[in-house]
Amino acid sequence: MTPDRRRHGFLVALEGIDGAGKSTLARNLAAALRRRGFSVALRHEPTDPRLGALAQSVGRRDPWTGAVYFTVDRYLARPKLEKALRRFDFVVTDRSFFSTLAYQGSALPGPERRRLAELERSATREPDRVILLEIPPRTALRRLGRRPRKRGPLEERRILDRVSREYRSLAQRGRWVVLDARRPARELLTRALDRLGVNPRRGQRAGSRPSKR
Repeated sequence: MTPDRRRHGFLVALEGIDGAGKSTLARNLAAALRRRGFSVALRHEPTDPRLGALAQSVGRRDPWTGAVYFTVDRYLARPKLEKALRRFDFVVTDRSFFSTLAYQGSALPGPERRRLAELERSATREPDRVILLEIPPRTALRRLGRRPRKRGPLEERRILDRVSREYRSLAQRGRWVVLDARRPARELLTRALDRLGVNPRRGQRAGSRPSKR
């Protein structure tokens, strides 16, 4: 990993279907980067619980409207995100606009899906690196069943199968890293650090950042 003083912080997005372990890896990754001397901001989408609840409530029957609610949330949160990228070496976000493309976008016909992708990219920053935690929907649902909360409206096998296929399609991009979410948390962290160019055995001084390549 080499310094690049011409740009601001490095935006890392964790993606995957519900139950893949994004929140756990986000926390572990932020802690590991801090131990190596980096400044890190940790965030989660949606940033506004009210907009997130609206998006969830309408998203199943009207995926376009649900996607728009999520997009408004990102647009309103963009100034805070840009500020974090100026202040911190890394910003680790649990979900990004790719979640909307995978969940709501996969339920839309092709032309609307392309319109949504354009809208998302105009509303917020595209991540510098996306880490996709890939997991079979059956396994994810077993994990969700152990959580002490009611399942969300999109947490069912048929929908998660569709979303998983869309994530695999989106991951055919140079900035994506695909990890098997069934692996132990420690192994996932080591692999994520490696793919970010952070050697897990040698600390890096703050101020040096990975390239986008």
